[in-house]
Amino acid sequence: MVLGGIVLLRVNAFLALLTAALVVSFLVGADVPESAAALTDPVVRVVDAFGATAGAIGIVIALAAVIGEAMMRSGAADRIVLAFLAVLGERRGATAMMSSGFVLSVPVFFDTAFYLLVPLARSLYKRTGRHYLKYLVAIAAGGVATHAIVPPTPGPLFVANVFDVNLGAMIVLGAVIALPAAIAGLGYGVYLDKRMPLKPGGEASLESGEGDEAPPAGVKEKGLPGLALSLLPIVLPIVLITGNAVVKTLAHQELIAADAEARLLRGDELNLAILQAGEAGSGLGAAFRWTNVLGNPNLALFFSAVLATATLWRRRRDLDVPIPQIVETALMSGGIIILITAAGGAFGATLRAAGLGDAIRRLAESQVAGGGAPALLSGLPLLGLAFAVASLIKFAQGSSTTAMIVTSGMIVAMIDPAKLTFHAAYLVAAIGAGSLVGSWMNDSGFWIYAKMGGLTEVQTLKSWTPALAIVGTVAFILTVILAGLVPLA
Repeated sequence: MVLGGIVLLRVNAFLALLTAALVVSFLVGADVPESAAALTDPVVRVVDAFGATAGAIGIVIALAAVIGEAMMRSGAADRIVLAFLAVLGERRGATAMMSSGFVLSVPVFFDTAFYLLVPLARSLYKRTGRHYLKYLVAIAAGGVATHAIVPPTPGPLFVANVFDVNLGAMIVLGAVIALPAAIAGLGYGVYLDKRMPLKPGGEASLESGEGDEAPPAGVKEKGLPGLALSLLPIVLPIVLITGNAVVKTLAHQELIAADAEARLLRGDELNLAILQAGEAGSGLGAAFRWTNVLGNPNLALFFSAVLATATLWRRRRDLDVPIPQIVETALMSGGIIILITAAGGAFGATLRAAGLGDAIRRLAESQVAGGGAPALLSGLPLLGLAFAVASLIKFAQGSSTTAMIVTSGMIVAMIDPAKLTFHAAYLVAAIGAGSLVGSWMNDSGFWIYAKMGGLTEVQTLKSWTPALAIVGTVAFILTVILAGLVPLA
């Protein structure tokens, strides 16, 4: 329904996703709980999932749209791009984008890192006149590699806790695996950019090769904001969010040292435990009370939007459009992205309500059940099983984090960790790699990449989906090789 509606019938993505979500929800039927207050009918299920997704990403997307537009109009993005070109040269612009996404997505959610870097990709295209698609794929490849494999991002952090993997070891191993995988994704971006050159807005670019067309002059360096002021809207939220992630991770380790069961805590339960430790005299817990507020992505990006708008206000005499109109235009474009992304989240939620993840888990368990299962699962084939199940669950319901959580719960219930012939960190990496393969229209990241990057659905299927599959597959191959060569058992 989704593919046919969007690609063949040219139905608006929001309507196609909402229709599919409603159909799946009605097929699932109504929940019949013990309490009438907990009754969820098919329509309410879709509305609740839509609202939950919009609540999670709505403010961030709206503020990111304002930040991006303000940085473009004020010349701050141009200033940063000029600094990139001065250090790395024009030919390494995509490498700079990939490296930035790779680093930012360790402490920051991929979505937030992508919002912050897209204005730079647009400005770099304006400066060079080419390679826009390569820049987008570079950001995506660098960001998703660490988002799925390197803690303290929630998915790999949760899986590492499930398998009782030392956090420091997982960060090191994850980075070693994620970097070559991100480079492979960048390579695909280089390949695709030569065959499908695009410019912002999804229109085909006139470029046909290096040197065929002189790049536009772009914005002259004179009159642009200073580099420090230009970087501040990007650096400030990174510092705030990263600081909170570091404090939370250290506080969690402190809780585990006092009570090993604390490794199972996550989400609001973990936050509450850290705050209670702060009340009991923990310095990290007391610090978390502040960092948890200041490091909230919504507040951090609000500060960033204020700074970006203030920089724009300083250039108000050079603008051909009033600042309120610039902000309103940015918010209107952000509103469309929020609607489509929230509809994609509702579609994914109804697929999860249909129990596809549990069905795949039961199917995989039945395939390895029997007397020979322990021998099979004690060696490298277990990595293949973990990768395959995570990929199937990702394709079925769209969420990488959910795919990691479901797969890790299944695997840990099927094995005896003492019989593993390799370090459990390799299992974490294999599950994370699998959660990248199979991203399409039920994944909110698909829509964020498409709408923030200005690409059509077909262009996104040709760029985002294969790029993530390449990153995940290369990461899995590296995991298997390292598990064989350096088992660290």
